[in-house]
Amino acid sequence: MALRVPKAELAPEFREIMIKQLGAVPEPAEVLANHPKVAEANQEFSARLAAWDAADASLKTFAHMAVAAQVGCSWCLDINFFHAQNQDLDLAKASQVPRWRESEVFTPLERDVLEYAEAMTNTPPTVTDELYASLLDRLGPAAMVELTVFIGFANFATRCNTAHGITSQGYSDACEIPLAVRAAGTGVASTA
Repeated sequence: MALRVPKAELAPEFREIMIKQLGAVPEPAEVLANHPKVAEANQEFSARLAAWDAADASLKTFAHMAVAAQVGCSWCLDINFFHAQNQDLDLAKASQVPRWRESEVFTPLERDVLEYAEAMTNTPPTVTDELYASLLDRLGPAAMVELTVFIGFANFATRCNTAHGITSQGYSDACEIPLAVRAAGTGVASTA
């Protein structure tokens, strides 16, 4: 897949910051720069989202990766696996998110969060009262609200990236553990 919209020029100082932080300028930033107000709002909300701390960082990262695998956003899988490494999250677990149902590395809570992320991503959503109540009981209201909004944002980001034709930039190539590939026929997003 190729980009469906041209990349826009970024301010040199912003470009330098991105390269310093990530090693390359993220294509979503270059695409959104076509509409500066959208780019600014996205950057601000992303920064605020990253500062939230009621829900565990690994649960949120795994949830975003589950959404990305289901939607088919190889860019989000790629960057979130890279972020998992940089945040010192469990890379053995993060690498298995695309095939979480077959993997035995996840705790019952992590499995329920991954199931919840997929249920929220289904169209229409398939979240059950039982799954929601179980997570609410274990996480508490603040973390449950945060996790739900985080997954909603993951759906926003993955669907926008996929629609724009944005694909993996190879960020996860820096990780020592390779990212697993989802089983065929299950909405795989390959980082290749």
